[in-house]
Amino acid sequence: MSREGTANIVWHPTTVTKEDRQKRAGHKSCVIWFTGLSGAGKSTLANAVEHELHQRRLASYVLDGDNIRHGLNRGLGFSAEDRKENIRRIGEVAKLFVDAGVITLTAFISPYLEDRALARSLVAEGEFIEVYVKCSLEECERRDVKGLYEKARKGEIGQFTGISSPYEEPIAPELVIESGTLSVEQSVATVIDYLHQRGII
Repeated sequence: MSREGTANIVWHPTTVTKEDRQKRAGHKSCVIWFTGLSGAGKSTLANAVEHELHQRRLASYVLDGDNIRHGLNRGLGFSAEDRKENIRRIGEVAKLFVDAGVITLTAFISPYLEDRALARSLVAEGEFIEVYVKCSLEECERRDVKGLYEKARKGEIGQFTGISSPYEEPIAPELVIESGTLSVEQSVATVIDYLHQRGII
């Protein structure tokens, strides 16, 4: 949409506020942004954390990279430009979920520092928790859950993060989860403990 087309669009404030929704839910809302290489365990960890939150009757939702590309981001490729747009859209959706009072977990490679910084800037201070699911390229390739690394090595997949496209490691993430050495249970406990420390739950 052109700038001219958006000139007459005005943000309409809601009667029920984010704080109202959080009060009803009994906890604060935030974005827990899991980033890391393909195969590092982002989706596994995000879903395990959400399961724990659900068991505690807390409002939560997982936005998963592959799932989102089946709908909202269908049609986007893996060029730098499309990756940027992919993360921009997810950041905006996550912002809406936070406003709805939901603890929002995102599992995306999100390889670029600039794009993750943009996602962080969309929500209030303290509402963005970057979790670097750190795992060596060798271990990710050894797992190769989806067979993607093998295809990338054969040249069947272009612009594959870690092989033919860069991954920019987080500089100061709120949490670093060493998924190559920690169990899923230990990793979940680390995230839950952090949420307690921050007063989110």
